[in-house]
Amino acid sequence: MKILITGCNGQLGNEIQLLEKQHPQHTYFNTDVAELDITNPEAIWQFVEENHIDGIVNCAAYTAVDKAESDGDFCRKLNADAPGYLAEAIERQGGWMIQISTDYVFDGTQHTPYREDAATCPNSVYGRTKLEGEQNVTSRCRRSMVIRTAWLYSTFGNNFVKTMLRLGKEKPELGVIFDQIGTPTYARDLAVAIFAAIEKGVVPGIYHFSNEGVASWYDFTLAIHRLAGIESCRVRPIHTTDYPTPATRPHYSVLDKSKIKETFGIEIPHWETSLAECIALLKE
Repeated sequence: MKILITGCNGQLGNEIQLLEKQHPQHTYFNTDVAELDITNPEAIWQFVEENHIDGIVNCAAYTAVDKAESDGDFCRKLNADAPGYLAEAIERQGGWMIQISTDYVFDGTQHTPYREDAATCPNSVYGRTKLEGEQNVTSRCRRSMVIRTAWLYSTFGNNFVKTMLRLGKEKPELGVIFDQIGTPTYARDLAVAIFAAIEKGVVPGIYHFSNEGVASWYDFTLAIHRLAGIESCRVRPIHTTDYPTPATRPHYSVLDKSKIKETFGIEIPHWETSLAECIALLKE
């Protein structure tokens, strides 16, 4: 197959590129904005047709959650409009598409893990535009999968793990939010799940993927510091109200992963197991 990867310079895009070597039977077109502007529908149609693309994995997104509150137009262009253009282009080719989405499509008021059919109610510009992106993809491409994920980190790019490692070495004390609950997700594990779907064959629908287990940002930080051997920094639990941000975060966004595990026969590691793997790589 000829597979188009968008957002290849991001955390997930980089992890996918590493795994491509294990799936050499396919041809990959790894693109970011310099190679393909996905907000330009004509450019997408031309690229997809000329290269005879069979499938698209859209990793590109506007992910600056707080900045999105004041940059709604561009955020909507990248998170909502662009996925729709990609879906239309690949539908013309009779191909498939995998769209990456987010736990921010939920308001976080539930107390049990969110299933795919739970009511969506985003309360941020980022969440609303990502939900619109999901809807544009599923309505315009019959062979489309949406994978919602959460709390993504990797050895690539900027993320919470790298920030806490840096601050842990720089500061004697850190206040970290304890009343937002979710699951850290290693981007490499998500990339493995994406390849499982590609190899088994895309089964249309919405899916949830994160690592196993549950944590608060405070728990996550304690684990990061413990695994990295950082002992000089005291981590204090603080309330969300102690750290106001322009965008509202879901207080509880644990995802139920039963559907993706059963459909594609995948096993998902616990978040601490994967975090240890990532930190070991960062230490190298």
